[in-house]
Amino acid sequence: MLHDVEAVVLVGGKGTRLRPLTLSAPKPMLPTAGVPFLAHLLSRIRQAGVRRVVLGTSYLAETFSDHFGDGSAMDMEISYVVENQPLGTGGGIRNVFKYLSADDVLVFNGDVLCGTDLTAVVDTHRRTDADVTLHLVRVQNPRAFGCVPTDDDGRVTAFLEKTEDPPTDQINAGCYVFRRDVIESIPEGRPVSVERETFPDLLASGARVSGHVDNAYWRDMGTPLDLVHGSADLVRGVAPSAALPGPPGESLVLNGATVDRTARVFGGTTVGRGVTIGRGARVEGSMLFDGAVVEDNARLVYAVIGAGARVGEGAVVHDTVIGDRAVVGAGCELRRGMRIWPEVVLPPHGVRFSPDV
Repeated sequence: MLHDVEAVVLVGGKGTRLRPLTLSAPKPMLPTAGVPFLAHLLSRIRQAGVRRVVLGTSYLAETFSDHFGDGSAMDMEISYVVENQPLGTGGGIRNVFKYLSADDVLVFNGDVLCGTDLTAVVDTHRRTDADVTLHLVRVQNPRAFGCVPTDDDGRVTAFLEKTEDPPTDQINAGCYVFRRDVIESIPEGRPVSVERETFPDLLASGARVSGHVDNAYWRDMGTPLDLVHGSADLVRGVAPSAALPGPPGESLVLNGATVDRTARVFGGTTVGRGVTIGRGARVEGSMLFDGAVVEDNARLVYAVIGAGARVGEGAVVHDTVIGDRAVVGAGCELRRGMRIWPEVVLPPHGVRFSPDV
């Protein structure tokens, strides 16, 4: 157990790729499998034995402290540090330095869902006497990411930009272990990228940068489609979490929801509090936020339905985000990554495959 390790979680981003969902909440606070996404990460940090966590916040910073408070409800001690200007990943880590006291610090990007063994990552860091250790995950299509090759001794040898011919399938998974003095060496008070500046500079100086490589579950939750698939994986138990408010299964139905007995709800769907799903509706792998209404015979596939939104009778919503309190008229058909903004009202049969509304 990692009782002598502290954790930093970077949660300051605006989540622009997830708009309109992030207009009212930061990305890590979006309801995901029944609780804020950050609760799943914190539960895994707590399971590893880490008790002290510092959140590096910025956008809508108060929403984090309002929900998690001092962390005592999770048997943790949570502190909050607000960035007054965007500082990047490295700058955000340096910004919390004075709140840290442990020699080894786990650092997480707050928008990544991952199932790696955190104790094993720290063990690799200590066994190799590293200055920094990166969790690297193997992916089927590394062309979509920057690659991080390692040598036979597990030492990181380079940080490569996206390329059509990547030399390795290993990518940066957004989880690190830093020696505290390395954090102190990051320039203070200005934007710094660990990927483009801190890590390459450490390699150039001869510092030991280790890689902990595995095939653990991993998903960047930066887009609506990744968010809905990640939530479904949590509900079905494919992605690990100790914060799931119910047993894993085909659906998670929260208190106060009403699902007609003729409706079919499956594929890891989350049905929020006070949601109503009507007769003959079919809801697959979707996220329905609190108070949403799905009328009779509507069909939802990999959809995100915002709080208080309504999907009309017989409507089809596929791979689409519906903003809070928006209304999708009966018979509308929305597909291909469309985004309906909050409070927009679409008339019956009024939309077919249009751009964002």
